[in-house]
Amino acid sequence: MPDPMVTDGRQFLGQTVTLTIDRPLGSCHPHWGFIYSLNYGYVPGTRSPDGEALDAYVLGIFEPLQIYTGQCIALIHRLNDDDDKLIVVPSGKQYTPAQIAALTEFQERFFQIEIIMK
Repeated sequence: MPDPMVTDGRQFLGQTVTLTIDRPLGSCHPHWGFIYSLNYGYVPGTRSPDGEALDAYVLGIFEPLQIYTGQCIALIHRLNDDDDKLIVVPSGKQYTPAQIAALTEFQERFFQIEIIMK
């Protein structure tokens, strides 16, 4: 039975979402050393199955951010990890699953993923 306190990332598909960016474009991962080629953050007040806030990638913005509000167009569901990721973009922007996979490959290459779109 799923934990009722865990946020289902699918509920954000098609919605406007405000993120806190804790790993801005160009920053270095604190444990694994890779560089973030995208802004990466989380949805405050949520909790994913890994116990942390629901994470998100921001596509289509090319400067480091601190806070961002955009449209959630997809969800990366990790099949071999308890950590889904939202894909958030400027309003009206679209990406294909192949584009999303290519842009998030710097981190998602370590996992088996499926990209869920509305």
